[in-house]
Amino acid sequence: MGVTAVGACSLCCARPVLTALGGLSVLSAVGAVWVPALTVAAILAVLMLLAVVRRRRASTSCEVASSPVDLEMPTVGGGVNQRITAEPR
Repeated sequence: MGVTAVGACSLCCARPVLTALGGLSVLSAVGAVWVPALTVAAILAVLMLLAVVRRRRASTSCEVASSPVDLEMPTVGGGVNQRITAEPR
């Protein structure tokens, strides 16, 4: 009776136990590959952030004029007395 019960139990329970162990080993393998990939991605993100900050600082540093700059008043249409006429199509 005991040998038959052990045989029946192994037929019934071995498959889920082996499936759970196989799933854990697959998850471990994915984790072993995923964690270093995340490290590489984090390092690349930090390097890109530093490059962007460095580029922005370089582009915003410019020379300032030491004297006032004369800005002329803009004109619309080339002058005050000029009429704008539409050409026929």
